[in-house]
Amino acid sequence: MQLKHSPIFFIFFVFFSFNVSAQKGWINLFNGKDLKDWNVKISKHDYKDNYANTFRVENGLMKVSYDGYSKFDKQYGHIFYKKPFSAYLLKVTYRFVGKQANGGEGWALRNSGAMLHCQDPATMLKDQDFPISVEAQILGGDGEHERHTSNVCTPGTLINFNGKLFTPHCLDSKSKTYAGDQWVTAEFLVLQDSVIKHIIDGEVVLEYTKPQIGGDNVSNHDPKIKVDGTPLKSGYISLQSESHPIEFKTVQLYNLESYIKNQAKLDQVLQKILKE
Repeated sequence: MQLKHSPIFFIFFVFFSFNVSAQKGWINLFNGKDLKDWNVKISKHDYKDNYANTFRVENGLMKVSYDGYSKFDKQYGHIFYKKPFSAYLLKVTYRFVGKQANGGEGWALRNSGAMLHCQDPATMLKDQDFPISVEAQILGGDGEHERHTSNVCTPGTLINFNGKLFTPHCLDSKSKTYAGDQWVTAEFLVLQDSVIKHIIDGEVVLEYTKPQIGGDNVSNHDPKIKVDGTPLKSGYISLQSESHPIEFKTVQLYNLESYIKNQAKLDQVLQKILKE
């Protein structure tokens, strides 16, 4: 029997096809209105408990705030996008504001991060401080010292740098210092477990390869989740709460998973989107 396509069916088909296609391109992970697509995990609190309204949306911005804290007390927090990705370009526009929360560590002044290839937040234990992940560290200038942004830190992970296994916790990029409350746009190109590049103002300021589970710098985690030597080919994306208020204007992702096996097409797409 021949199927007759009604106008409603045609509209649905076009809408469905558009959505499938759109998922291969830019996705606004933060919609500017609410946090319905995000899940919160704050150390010392249960999964999905957004303690003291730490993560909130105001005036179209995702804000990390501490006005509900009497003392920070190492309650490190992360807000996770609802689904994992394996190959993508992540674009984050941020600025630091205000004063650090009472009790915040000295190193956490104007400090945050975009966590890449994160473990599933549902597998984090209540008192775990950071997700097992690769941290694309975000730093703001303190007005006195050089403080590169778009660095890398490794909670429960290891990376290769210049062809060798890199075991220290953090590695500085070659970016300039961004002081004050100016907006900064950082991009992070993640291609499964092959390469990760940090990009500021169109310049690659840091590049490393072969992210994997391993090392230290993560506490109170489930040892069954931390299987050292496991390549990090995919994972969740999260944004940090480390005691200094920060605002995010945009959090966008270009999904590259459909191009990962076609180097020529991948290069073509990257050449286009890195100019946007």
